[in-house]
Amino acid sequence: MKSLQIIGSKTMGGAERWFSRFTEALQRRGDQVHAVVRRGSELDQHHLKDLAVTALPMRTVWDPLSRLEVSRCIRQVAAPIVQTYMGRATRLTRIRPGRGQVHLARLGGYYKLDGYRHAQGWIGNTRALCDWLVSQGMPADRVFHIYNFQAPAPGVDDAAVAALRRVLGLRPDDWALLTPGRFVPFKGQQYVLEALSRLPVEIGGRRLRLLMLGDGPLAAALRAQALALGIDDRVVWCGWQQDPATWFHLADAVVFPSREREPFGNVILEAWAFGKPLVATAFRGAREIARHGEDSYVVPCDDADALARGVAEVLSDAAMRSGFVAAGRRRLEQEFSEAVIIDRYRELYAQAVDWA
Repeated sequence: MKSLQIIGSKTMGGAERWFSRFTEALQRRGDQVHAVVRRGSELDQHHLKDLAVTALPMRTVWDPLSRLEVSRCIRQVAAPIVQTYMGRATRLTRIRPGRGQVHLARLGGYYKLDGYRHAQGWIGNTRALCDWLVSQGMPADRVFHIYNFQAPAPGVDDAAVAALRRVLGLRPDDWALLTPGRFVPFKGQQYVLEALSRLPVEIGGRRLRLLMLGDGPLAAALRAQALALGIDDRVVWCGWQQDPATWFHLADAVVFPSREREPFGNVILEAWAFGKPLVATAFRGAREIARHGEDSYVVPCDDADALARGVAEVLSDAAMRSGFVAAGRRRLEQEFSEAVIIDRYRELYAQAVDWA
């Protein structure tokens, strides 16, 4: 199957990393994939090197020239499936009837739907999101639930992990707690900082160090918070990393403090893929995916005390950690593997071509 995959964002985040994983996985399965990205974006500059890629300005959602450029690309590529991501790409994509092409809009969040209703089918990455789409008037027979997948973790040389620990000033026996994510309000990083301030300096004779892997508009506020809490010497500000694999391998546990608005939470799957015990909050996506006490330790959102207790319990119980890791890997293989999810997409594409 040939598909055109269109995304219009500028910076990297969870959706953009998913776009990169997904398009590459489709191509590995033998599909013809053509990607359209925003010119000068991080996807344009650093990713998708093995795909056919067209970079377009995609200036604004209302710009008639941008819409014309996208329409021209859709005609030229002539893929029967045109799949868009988020608002900018979806609003700029318009397919005229009779051209043998179908527009599928893939949603990873609870967006304003005015710019999505012109698509012919909608994909949501959680059941709750799909139920919401139907409740907002989308036809139920054109709304499809397909989870994200997470590929097996890439291997990293032990020497590279040890070198990174030295660069970060970590002792070999320090607990390294990894919190990945953009520094934006719904990611809830302020609660993990508060939790760290309520945890002892050491657990089981090992120092605690929090690795904040990311960047974003709240960076200055979060740094100021760490200083005010007196924990800045226990926090490592890692910045945004194009390839976070070595950081996940270095971690002893992953702490994911997102707030209710988090729709899915790819970090859950990443923790399972890298074999790391997970402490997460019970945001919308986690309530659907994670199983407290089986594959993760789940606490209420916006509750630093509960988050601190969860971290302390997980780090104090080796059997709990190994159990979470084993269960997470099973869940990943059975429900969230690349093979399972790509099969679902290919089945949908085969069905959708008949709508044209």
